[in-house]
Amino acid sequence: MTRNRAGVVAVLSGALVAVGSRPALAQSTASSSTEEAIWGLNFELLAVAIPITILVEAILFYTVWRFRSSNVEEAKPTKENRRLEITWTVATAIVLLFVGIGAYGVLAQDDVSGQGEADMEVQVFAERYAWSYEYPEQNVSSGDQLVIPVNQTVKLNVTSKDWLHAFHVPELGLKSDAFPAQSNYLVTTPQETGTYQVYCAEYCGAGHSLMMSEVNVTTQEKYESWLASQQDE
Repeated sequence: MTRNRAGVVAVLSGALVAVGSRPALAQSTASSSTEEAIWGLNFELLAVAIPITILVEAILFYTVWRFRSSNVEEAKPTKENRRLEITWTVATAIVLLFVGIGAYGVLAQDDVSGQGEADMEVQVFAERYAWSYEYPEQNVSSGDQLVIPVNQTVKLNVTSKDWLHAFHVPELGLKSDAFPAQSNYLVTTPQETGTYQVYCAEYCGAGHSLMMSEVNVTTQEKYESWLASQQDE
């Protein structure tokens, strides 16, 4: 085997090893079950995309180096190679199948589709230019923040009182359009306590940039204490 062929084989072998291993970043913690599912898919796709990119660039550099001294006038037409064409067609189909199956597996999860059961439900209302939240089971409403307990599955019923908005909490992996007279559902389980910024992700008018709120993920004890204080008002 020549050195050139040995180099190509080495590159291919390295790509296959990289594809078969999950990135170490996938072991990082997530703030919610939704974010965990989304980033898990991203890392799996990166595990495929990075080796393919390295392989393509390696072939490109090898080709440039291998034929760097060739005379353009002596170039000959490329001959048909059915094996090569079948190989890259099948390889592309396998990659697309992997992406499709991986994406469907995440989109079908309850925490992403919004169809799962939950421990509690909160109604999220959008209006010019503010967010408000109602807890129907506890008969509590809040106009400044969404308070939810950690490690409890929450279903958010997102709607609008006037026109189109979009409820977006990037750090929790949550995003949904808010339509008038229509409900879109988000289901998630927050995994870390903390305060997370809420944005409107749909341009809704002059006050769009000011349409912000907060999600306060707290312990069960503090959540119950907050509910009691709201009921007393």
